[in-house]
Amino acid sequence: MSVKKIVIAPDSFKGTLRATQVCNIWRRAFQKVCPEVELVCLPMADGGEGSLEAVLAATGAKSIEEKVADPLGRTVSAHWALLQDGSAFIEAAEANGIERITPQERNPLIATTYGVGQLISAALDKGAKRITIGIGGSATVDGGASMLQALGYRLLDENGNDIAPGGAGLAKIKKVIPAKLPDFELNIACDVVNPLLGELGTCHVFAPQKGATPEMVETLEQYMRNYADVMISSGVASACDVPGDGAAGGLGFALRGVLGGKIHSGARLIAGLVHLREHLNGASLLITGEGCSDEQTLYGKLPAVVAEIAAEAGVQAILCSGAVNDEHDALRKRFKAVFGTLAKPVSLQEALDNAEDNLYRIACSIAAILC
Repeated sequence: MSVKKIVIAPDSFKGTLRATQVCNIWRRAFQKVCPEVELVCLPMADGGEGSLEAVLAATGAKSIEEKVADPLGRTVSAHWALLQDGSAFIEAAEANGIERITPQERNPLIATTYGVGQLISAALDKGAKRITIGIGGSATVDGGASMLQALGYRLLDENGNDIAPGGAGLAKIKKVIPAKLPDFELNIACDVVNPLLGELGTCHVFAPQKGATPEMVETLEQYMRNYADVMISSGVASACDVPGDGAAGGLGFALRGVLGGKIHSGARLIAGLVHLREHLNGASLLITGEGCSDEQTLYGKLPAVVAEIAAEAGVQAILCSGAVNDEHDALRKRFKAVFGTLAKPVSLQEALDNAEDNLYRIACSIAAILC
């Protein structure tokens, strides 16, 4: 088999390799085995961890540094991307990410999205008329209230005082005074479909991952319900039961319901930002992958999404992941071929320690077959 142009578009191999590292390994393999092949390397992400890095690497966007609040209100350095067309890409986790704090510090009653609002404000100050924001990996369950405060919204208690940051402050909100923001288009990269409230809502489903005890979950649900009621009765928001409103501890609700953003598949939004379709022109093959693949990969995970986009362009896709847990039959419905980097069963630690070498070995083998 001989190919002339291949697009490499992987997700990160979570816990081991960033998507940019995966791309570099594939580039090394092809340079060694068949350097004549034209490679287009596009690190990918779905709006969560690694999204900013992927956008910067693939687009040549300018990285802008800001001083913002982390989930506990401490000042940290965060970055966002100013694209060449003047639009902005923000990875919310740069401010409110769970990786910003230790497991012992996790407490959604006090964790705040204020820094996310500061990033949005910075992008608006730079004149961005279109903002894309990826909202995965958050440490917060404040419904995006603190984000709104950073943008100038006044969320007041019965005495006319600003409510405290974090989930606990939602119990006190009685009145909302909207901010006056410039007109801008807001797109939300999110693959979570949970509503804001209820058994499938953000408090019950996601708060435990962010440090909430069972008792705290019920408290947060009560507080979040009060917040939603006030926002809707004030005319600031129209509903809180739209799929995705519960994403990132309710940040989806504030971005969509209050700021007027539109929720999209994170993988497809990132694919659009890095111009995946255009790069597929003239390509013979797309290679993608992730840390671990199984039948669930077919239900909206990034490798399946980029394979769909490739198929729409008439290009076949190969999946090469760190591990493949299911029989390949289901995955072959979407991919021309499926590979795992592990040649034999090994311990988790051994797999993590040798992730780069294992991927390089299989990449060289695949390159040899393709050339």
